[in-house]
Amino acid sequence: MISMNPSDEVKESKLLDGLIDTHIHTSPDVKPRLLTDYEAALEAKERGMRTIVLKSHVEPTAGRAHLTSMMTGLPVIGGVTLNLNVGGLNPETVRSTALMGGKIIWLPTVHHQEIKLDTDALEEILHLVKDHSMVLATGHLSPPEIFQVLDLCHSLQVEKVMVNHPLTRVVGASLDEQREMARHAYLEHCWVATMPRHDNLSPEVMFEAIREVGAKHCILATDFGQAHNPSPVQGMQMMIASMVKQGISWEDIKLMCQDNPEKLLF
Repeated sequence: MISMNPSDEVKESKLLDGLIDTHIHTSPDVKPRLLTDYEAALEAKERGMRTIVLKSHVEPTAGRAHLTSMMTGLPVIGGVTLNLNVGGLNPETVRSTALMGGKIIWLPTVHHQEIKLDTDALEEILHLVKDHSMVLATGHLSPPEIFQVLDLCHSLQVEKVMVNHPLTRVVGASLDEQREMARHAYLEHCWVATMPRHDNLSPEVMFEAIREVGAKHCILATDFGQAHNPSPVQGMQMMIASMVKQGISWEDIKLMCQDNPEKLLF
């Protein structure tokens, strides 16, 4: 496991032991991906990771995750993103995902502008999320929409909630908004936002956001898998090295990459 003492050296081969990446894109997909489900899981297993989460914008990944777990021995997790490909805010898709062992329900991402947040459908989905102990993730919703969802989660006592990449252009939450969001959800900061072909975000901005909100309210993930980026395992190493350089302790790295995601997923 990662040392709790930031002054201790951690061997590279043990750096990722027990860690979780809650956001990975793999093939098959409609976009070029660096690794297949199997390859990504095998690479994570070889580095001692606890689990990875397979995300797709176009299809459910629960079945893919189950097969990948059987093939690799790593407990891989899947879910579904409620884009137009699966009927948008479709409770039946959520129900079938739950019955197939899926654990994360992402609200719309690439189709967030086309899909209206219908309250009745959203309530039914949240009841399913709660009943099956799944995680509700906010996808690419705007801050006002996120607060609408968080208010509904609070009223329905849905406790497993994750706000995806609040610092990116597509979400663009201010620090004040992030502090308020963190009262009701974990904030998932994805390393892909720092990549040149994405948001080109300064790691200092991510560090400041984590410092303002507190590591106990944050999750670090890669959102890697694009053909033009390093592998998710390499991305996790890059992210950890950069955050430690910024001044985040090993204890807080473990909190954001292991303890917090474990609370949501297991």
